[in-house]
Amino acid sequence: MTASRLIDGRYRLAEKIGHGGMGQVWAAYDERLDRRVAVKLLRTDLLLAATAAPGADGRGSRGDELRRRFLRECRITAALDHPGLVAVLDAGEDSGELYLVMQRIPGLSLADLLAEQDPFPIASAVAVAAQICAALAVVHAVPVVHRDLKPSNVMVRDDGRVVLLDLGIATALDADTTRLTLTGTPVGSPTYMAPEQALATTADPRSDLYALGCMLHEMIAGEAPFRAPTVLGLLHRHIGEPPLPLSELRPEVPEALERLVLHLLAKQPADRPSDVQRVYERLLPLLPPSTGAPQARFGALPDPTRPYRYPHQPQPAPHAAPAEPVRPAAAEPRLEPAGPDRLDLTAACAELADLVASRRNAEVIDLAARLLPLAQAELGEDAPPVRTIRAIYAHTLLQERQYRAALPEYRSLAAAAEAEHGPQHPVVLDHRRNAATCLEHLSRGPEALAEYRSLLAGYAARLDSGLDTDPERVFELRERIGMLTASTGDLEGAWQGLVQLLFDRERRLGPHHPEVRRLRQSLDQLNAHRTTGAAPVATPDPRAAGWPVPGPLPGNPYATGR
Repeated sequence: MTASRLIDGRYRLAEKIGHGGMGQVWAAYDERLDRRVAVKLLRTDLLLAATAAPGADGRGSRGDELRRRFLRECRITAALDHPGLVAVLDAGEDSGELYLVMQRIPGLSLADLLAEQDPFPIASAVAVAAQICAALAVVHAVPVVHRDLKPSNVMVRDDGRVVLLDLGIATALDADTTRLTLTGTPVGSPTYMAPEQALATTADPRSDLYALGCMLHEMIAGEAPFRAPTVLGLLHRHIGEPPLPLSELRPEVPEALERLVLHLLAKQPADRPSDVQRVYERLLPLLPPSTGAPQARFGALPDPTRPYRYPHQPQPAPHAAPAEPVRPAAAEPRLEPAGPDRLDLTAACAELADLVASRRNAEVIDLAARLLPLAQAELGEDAPPVRTIRAIYAHTLLQERQYRAALPEYRSLAAAAEAEHGPQHPVVLDHRRNAATCLEHLSRGPEALAEYRSLLAGYAARLDSGLDTDPERVFELRERIGMLTASTGDLEGAWQGLVQLLFDRERRLGPHHPEVRRLRQSLDQLNAHRTTGAAPVATPDPRAAGWPVPGPLPGNPYATGR
């Protein structure tokens, strides 16, 4: 693998994920904050070709004009604040190339979602359109015209929220910025282009409404309203031909929705709805109602109706997740080995080691997720490099608190190590200990408690047989078992176990050791819960169990500091 480009000493480019008339969009990493971002670069070839040409306004070159357009995009987009719009994080110039840093949105593009579902549910189409309307209301209020609405510029997150991408060719409507648009050049995607855009005349917010009508038609009918073998033929149909009514293509379409789509696809802007608010008001009766029930766990594909069926509800509890391996949503898709572009395993493993050493955890997770299937295919599941990559992947997921994704990896590591070394090997026990930690953080308390008790027997057996000499792991497990037991309501059982642990800790460390004092404070707090009858909530980190207590509690002889 070759070293990737570092923008402004901070943003590491990973792979190109899109391109348009103004530039390229790259998946990247912010090395300062260790997070995934998207970086848009102004096309250098376009900029250089335009540098010597006179500007459209007679002031300087067209290269200067393109710079002004790009910087205007940064200012406009950064000023917009809505959950349905991508957040702008940074902007600048690097080696003569302008860049814009944006939030990288996980999920599926609407184009991919349409390809996965045929036919697309009508309720989902209405929900997507309504969420786009909410985002467009903020854009049009600036006032700005998006000018390139299309399914590939719409992301649907796992929780069903719709995010509008790429205001890259947006046009501000005030006179000072409108003149920066390159004249005589229609911008946008021909399949979703309003007639006035095809004629290269001035676009306004109703041009976006036409594109929204095209997208609604495609979601419901399974195809765009107009098709042609050439771009010119397609634009001609947009300008001169009426669309087919949706009921002729899908009879179950509600009449009100059919009328709205035909209204949006009117040839003249004046014949369309006056603004996006009017469109939303007509979609509102067609939206799915709130269910009044707790939100179910996420399915295989994002569901755009979720925000309406479960408004303001938290994400589903992790313990409802399936036990089988689940790829983390934030990680890049795992690539199958194929063709000359596949990763060089040796170089990629070396890069993975460098990323681990640099603590660039987001990049470690993504690269390890890509490497695993390649290494498995070339070397086999039981090859040492495969286990090493999986161990790095699992450990980094655990560090980043991605417990749902780390759990199946640790279970796989434990099973492989047990098959090779037996159930009492320390590597097996450590992998199982990490898996139990994931279970506890995922609120799967009974499973975690059973696993901790099984692990305690394994570590204690090694200690008794002389294979281990340090009882610290046994002490930690006994404390975790006690805290989890208390969280289940068995306060007396937790008390007895933790008191015995306190005696054993004191014998080994002395009565004034910080660990002993912390455990004594935990017992003070537990005794308060015993006397009031309220079960304490287990703390995920045993080091965080030291609740502050103002002084010894009556009836607790172990709070005297003897």
